[in-house]
Amino acid sequence: MQLNGVIAPVCTPFEGNGEVHFDALRQNIAKYIDAGLKKFVVAGSTGEAPLLSGTEKRQLFQCVREAADGCVLIAGTGAESVKETLALVHQATAFDYKAGLVLTPHFYRSQMSRPGTQAEFFRSVADSSPIPILIYNFPQMTGIDLLPETIMQLSEHPNIVGVKESSPDLDRIRKLTSSLPVGFNVIVGASPKFHESLCLGVNGGIVAIANAAPRSTLQVYDRYQLGDVAGSRTAQNKLTDAAGVAARYGIQGLKYAMDLMGYFGGPSRLPLLPLNDEQKAEIELLFSNVRQEE
Repeated sequence: MQLNGVIAPVCTPFEGNGEVHFDALRQNIAKYIDAGLKKFVVAGSTGEAPLLSGTEKRQLFQCVREAADGCVLIAGTGAESVKETLALVHQATAFDYKAGLVLTPHFYRSQMSRPGTQAEFFRSVADSSPIPILIYNFPQMTGIDLLPETIMQLSEHPNIVGVKESSPDLDRIRKLTSSLPVGFNVIVGASPKFHESLCLGVNGGIVAIANAAPRSTLQVYDRYQLGDVAGSRTAQNKLTDAAGVAARYGIQGLKYAMDLMGYFGGPSRLPLLPLNDEQKAEIELLFSNVRQEE
């Protein structure tokens, strides 16, 4: 299973009362498809998955499948136990999702920091999953960094088809792309390093900036694929400052950028706090040039 290109990790829109705004989600998806996006992650970190109930995740899986007919969908299935992870995988499978994005458990930190425990978790999920799984390494959030050697061992499992590497460490990305088997997907999550990662041989990116600037993000990938490396670099340079909005300001910042760019971002769920006026002004400045490209 090959997962190339730009994959948008969809934000979950909320109404003023904190309920999921499904109509806004459908409208966003329609605009993204019109912009050229054809692959989406639903209920991942960018979708505020830790703040969603299991029922809401299932509803999101269904809503996006209906709104994105014909698109490749990947389910965010991060949970602390094998049982709950598989429950989410099965829910997504019912709506024809093509893969599950499986986050490293991290609550029991001392145990989950052990490579053997990590490997057993991912193998146990993969053994019982009806769809392929992607390892999700996100040390900035989990506090646990999977060793490249552990990922290499897991790449031997027939139902583990890739890794989303969210660390911005280019040396690590180079090690993964040079050491993992041909056909094993290496997908990056650091939006500001998308072009550089493509030069290192990654398949694509699950990049948050695609929520606010889909056309600009696609330009980075499309130009690289056409052999226009300089053009891809230029597209990345125009996007780089804005691409760090989620890392710098949180999901709230990304959602405000979406509002600026004509999508529905709206509020985030508590305990994520609203932006102040100074932060909003900084984001407006970051996206002033990007708006012209979109």
